Amino acid sequence: MAYVVTESCIKCKYTDCVDVCPVDCFREGPNMLVIDPDECIDCTLCVAECPVEAIFAEDDVPANQRDFVALNAELSKKWQPIIERKEAPADADEWSKVKDKRKLIER
Repeated sequence: MAYVVTESCIKCKYTDCVDVCPVDCFREGPNMLVIDPDECIDCTLCVAECPVEAIFAEDDVPANQRDFVALNAELSKKWQPIIERKEAPADADEWSKVKDKRKLIER
């Protein structure tokens, strides 16, 4: 069972989670991160590091965000690995409060 990045990450793109990942399973897109399910070892370290609570165990992804399981798998094959923490976008705190951001995913 892999971990999954969900909607809260969109336009926030905090990378605190990347720092603690022992296997470098995060992939970086233009405005969010995803987890490669084939690389994730289910260590749970990233969950506590996410300031917007965007990361869930696959079985615990909220029902209204289950599509992010497939989305992480799809996008992780297209996006490049991110292995070091980066500064969050300047407006990340503002975006962290916004709901219904699916339409803003940049592929």
